[in-house]
Amino acid sequence: QVQLVESGGGLVQAGGSLRLSCAASGSIFSLNVMGWYRQAPGKQRELVATMTSGGSTNYADSVKGRFTISRDNAKNTVYLQMNSLKPEDTAVYCCYYNRVVVPRFAFWGQGTQVTVSS
Repeated sequence: QVQLVESGGGLVQAGGSLRLSCAASGSIFSLNVMGWYRQAPGKQRELVATMTSGGSTNYADSVKGRFTISRDNAKNTVYLQMNSLKPEDTAVYCCYYNRVVVPRFAFWGQGTQVTVSS
């Protein structure tokens, strides 16, 4: 089992910044991927950004150039720096963990609300 604890959500005006953190604990496999997905009301969950333990990143086109994912492998923690926030970024942001080798099983955090006002 892997536990994910998120922090850093909140309310911010358009153009502002927020930083999300997610700390993983439990049965952490060294070769893993961590990151963030989000779900807005009435919409499907979508990828925001992920980063492997080896440093490879993947971003949604909608956040490229505005969001930056980083991680501290020693702390099993992943961060999401969100700049130039837009109202359409409003969503519940969920932390994600998975192994990059089989067997794979996704773990999710409880989510943190990000609200961007116009």
